[in-house]
Parts: sequence; structure tokens; C-alpha cells
Amino acid sequence: MPNQTSVSLADWEAQYARLRGCLAQVGWISDGYVQDRGPGAGGPCYQWTRKVKGKTVSVALSKEQYQWLRSAIIQWRRLQATLKEMQRLSRRVLFETPRVRGDRNQTLYHAD
Repeated sequence: MPNQTSVSLADWEAQYARLRGCLAQVGWISDGYVQDRGPGAGGPCYQWTRKVKGKTVSVALSKEQYQWLRSAIIQWRRLQATLKEMQRLSRRVLFETPRVRGDRNQTLYHAD
């Protein structure tokens, strides 16, 4: 990425538009994590674990459910990363663009 002095508002707007495009590509989402625990006494064992009201909840899954949730969890993590980048970029534009910033320079701002 170019250094701060060479980045224009148009560059940031283009980057933000690319991130918005990523949002449009998001499929099904879910939190938690899944495990393939390998073969057990009754065959393969797949498990989905997540937090519900501060408690850990686990659910046994079929192979198809495991595969679907695995994909949904990957999508959820990508979505979170995209939103975090959009938020970071929004703050940079707010505090580093004179037109948006106005006369005040926020010295307490940290881009990360």
C-alpha cells in the first residue's frame, strides 16, 4: 500500500468500493468452530462448538452438516476481517483527509 502522503481520497474510495464488493460475495455465515474428531465407536464424529449466553455449546453433526458449517464459519471470519478493514479505512479517511477532518487534527487517533 502506498505511504500516507501519496494516498488520495480517490484511492481510499476505490479501496472501500473493493471492500464493499467483497461483502456482496459473502455466502451463508455462522460463528463457532467445527471439528472432525475422526472415527469413534460408531463411525466418524463431527462437532460444532460455539458460545451461547456465555456458555459453550457443542452439537454432533452429520458429515454434510459439518461441511456446510465449515464453509459458513470460513465466510463469517472473512466477513469480520472485511468489516474490520472497512472500519479502519473509514477512520483513516475521517482523521487523515483535510476535507473530512476540518480544522481539527485528532492527535489521539490511532489507525489500527
